[in-house]
Amino acid sequence: MINATRPAFGAWTLFLDRDGVLNKRQMNGYVTRPEDYEWLPGSLKSLAALSQAFRHIVVVTNQQGVGKGFMKKEDLDAIHAKMMGDVYAANGRIDAIYAATGLRCNDSFRRKPGTGMALEAKKDFPAIRFDLSVMVGDTFTDMLFGHRMHMQTILISKTKNFPHNHYPLVQYQFASLQECAAFLLTRKRT
Repeated sequence: MINATRPAFGAWTLFLDRDGVLNKRQMNGYVTRPEDYEWLPGSLKSLAALSQAFRHIVVVTNQQGVGKGFMKKEDLDAIHAKMMGDVYAANGRIDAIYAATGLRCNDSFRRKPGTGMALEAKKDFPAIRFDLSVMVGDTFTDMLFGHRMHMQTILISKTKNFPHNHYPLVQYQFASLQECAAFLLTRKRT
């Protein structure tokens, strides 16, 4: 991933999925209120450490619960405000959150694996280079999104039983963001 011919690790951007990477997935598939947002063990501490290593940290999340009417955009904004408050209180940093809130059938460019949110991040942060970016997610769509943008891809999953066609998209796999952060921070020093 990182070698002497590439810019320093601090020039890299970290793209993170939200549900299943930072917070626990809800049984119905949607976190609809700030009080339902539950951090996964070690994820806040990991974000604090990763904040020191990456130039930009960006969350890209599909949230079609808004499009389906399970919550309003204001509810999603309140969830993200709580999330950001927790991150900053833990000495971490997230530079931006991009959420695709439309229905799958209507929002195919913005919704992962579509690349719209990556291009929005690049517009907001022109220093982002996708070849110097890492996508961390827990689904095939996250891996395909990263692959399409020529990012390094890291799957967060405890299972090894994914369809064989998914694995060419996965460069590394860890059980948690905490394990992923330990790996990335070790690579930073080498």
